[in-house]
Amino acid sequence: MVTLAKTAGFCFGVDRAVNLVYELVEKGEKVCTLGPIIHNSQLVSDLESKGVKIINSISECPEGYTVIIRTHGVEKEVIDEANNSKIKYVNATCPFVLKIHKIVSEQEQGTVTLIAGDKNHPEVLGIRSYCKGESFVFKNEEELKNILENNKLCEKISLICVSQTTFSLKEWKKCEKILKKLYTNCRIYSTICNATADRQDEAETLSKNVDVMIVIGGRHSSNTCKLRDVCLANADTFLIETADELRQIDLSSYKNVGVTAGASTPSVIIKEVLKSMSEEIIEKEVEATDVVVETADTADKADKAAVKASADGEATFEEMLEESFREDENSKVVKGTVVNITPTEVFVEVYGRKQTGVIALDDLSSEPVDKPEDVVAIGDTFNLVILKTDDNEGVLKLSKKLVDQYQGWEDIVAAKESEEVLEGNVVSVVRGGVIVVTNGVRVFVPASLTGLPRNQELDVLKGTTVRYKVVDLKPARRNAVGSIKVVANEERKAQQEALFATLEEGMKITGTVKSLTSYGAFVDIGGLDGMIHISELSWNRIKHPSEIVNVGDVVEVTVKKFDQETKKISLGFKKIEDNPWEILKRDYPVGTVCKAKIVSLVSFGAFASVIPGIEGLIHISQIAWQRINTPADVLKVGEEVDVKIIGIDFEKNKVSLSIKELLEKPEETIPALTEEAAEEPAEEAAAEEASTDAE
Repeated sequence: MVTLAKTAGFCFGVDRAVNLVYELVEKGEKVCTLGPIIHNSQLVSDLESKGVKIINSISECPEGYTVIIRTHGVEKEVIDEANNSKIKYVNATCPFVLKIHKIVSEQEQGTVTLIAGDKNHPEVLGIRSYCKGESFVFKNEEELKNILENNKLCEKISLICVSQTTFSLKEWKKCEKILKKLYTNCRIYSTICNATADRQDEAETLSKNVDVMIVIGGRHSSNTCKLRDVCLANADTFLIETADELRQIDLSSYKNVGVTAGASTPSVIIKEVLKSMSEEIIEKEVEATDVVVETADTADKADKAAVKASADGEATFEEMLEESFREDENSKVVKGTVVNITPTEVFVEVYGRKQTGVIALDDLSSEPVDKPEDVVAIGDTFNLVILKTDDNEGVLKLSKKLVDQYQGWEDIVAAKESEEVLEGNVVSVVRGGVIVVTNGVRVFVPASLTGLPRNQELDVLKGTTVRYKVVDLKPARRNAVGSIKVVANEERKAQQEALFATLEEGMKITGTVKSLTSYGAFVDIGGLDGMIHISELSWNRIKHPSEIVNVGDVVEVTVKKFDQETKKISLGFKKIEDNPWEILKRDYPVGTVCKAKIVSLVSFGAFASVIPGIEGLIHISQIAWQRINTPADVLKVGEEVDVKIIGIDFEKNKVSLSIKELLEKPEETIPALTEEAAEEPAEEAAAEEASTDAE
């Protein structure tokens, strides 16, 4: 029996956002979404087929397009950028997420915010950007305890706690209990979406009353993963994205099946899964009466026909294999030697048989074959399965592919047990993934386990050789599921460990700029990501890293420091030869006359830019030979003047400039020493001290 949860499918916020995009498309508007509109690859693919583009930043918006801000929300800086640009945008952020933005943004300055959720989730990143003080993110009670133990939060006057809208309700209650016990001054806001809470409650109840749970939704969807975790506590649980993936699951041993779906799962996918489950139940009833042995759904028609039974009443494939290597007239697995090869067939001499053996091109190998010569040669001897005996023509129709598959299956099973890394060729792209062939066995690799980015076409893998591990087997159907991603991750981790072992502070290394943020640039240095802080990108002050580098740039960086435990690496990019003080030392010695731009005026003088990154002080006494009351009487900000460098202190990074040294000196007189003049050295000393602070 199959039971569908009442709350399965789109929640209010997702439904609102998706309908908004479809409505704009139907009106003929050009639309792009800032990131995937929801975490569901099937719906995102459907939107892409209708011309909806996905961009990663506001600046990538094509001319004439309307940007849709996704349901999870974005950082405050992104909204500010959108408001300051001329780009048309629509904010489809879920109202429940906007409520959290409002809560944290209305707190007084310096308020510490605790956030229950995934620190890397777009929703949490957005929430943190609206916080006016420190913020800490925890995903469970253990992380919360660590935060409370390592930070003196009890000393904070203002402390609040909110949660990601899709956070686990069960985990939230545990964390809430800890906060109420330890921090009575903490204001707790329960911001888990009602729809999320209802789904989790219903999923928990349903999973306690069935044998297995099927959770439908995107593997990158937070609320879907929470549903899976809730169900796992009570029953066997499988998370699938499409009905195709259901065929990889053997439900024959379960009587009662429960089905639920994440808030970003379209109803059409839920219906497809339910329909597929109904068809599978019917198939099982047929199997019980007809004893049909099925192959993988991805096998071709020839495989199915051979495995089920031959046309002249021969035994099933399993029975044939039990008879293998029996060299008598009753054997269904025979040995043959290649005697002739044509463009479409291979002729063999079959041991112990009078008929001629023929292998069609399609039955030579599980991999695509252009020419038979690419697989066999005259004189080769191997085992073959009899597909059909045609007495009228006096020939045996044979298959080498089936024998290879059987023998290869044993290798696949052994590889699963030993977690061996296998190699195979990607022979085709199918719905939901790709087919990899190893030793004649077809292994299905779901799109989510290929390691490719979500939006990248799977066709790039076709024809390539890949390394993978077998992660699931269905022996009854001889189905195998592989993962390219797990091997890539393991190899990347090993590469990272090896690279980390060679790192030294001060070493120079070449890397590729991977991404940019408002506070710096992340660089891939060969399996490891390091960060160049914005202050390390240039000796001059910049507003954004994009002023210096772009994604994809190959740069030489210096390892400034790294943490073996956290794997965090800080990189430097500024070159010592670009240091403005080094340039000053080399090209602008004391006595140099140059142009300088007035940047600010103070009571004791004026600051002027000598070269980018260095400002010097023109003391009031060095502006003119005659006495002046204030620098503003003769200078103004933005004015360019001729100056002479009269002093440089490289230890304190101070430069002294003079205008009057370049002016004609008036005829000297010896004025009487007044009390005011006597105090002037003291004033100059005070001004000198102030200029040091200003610089």
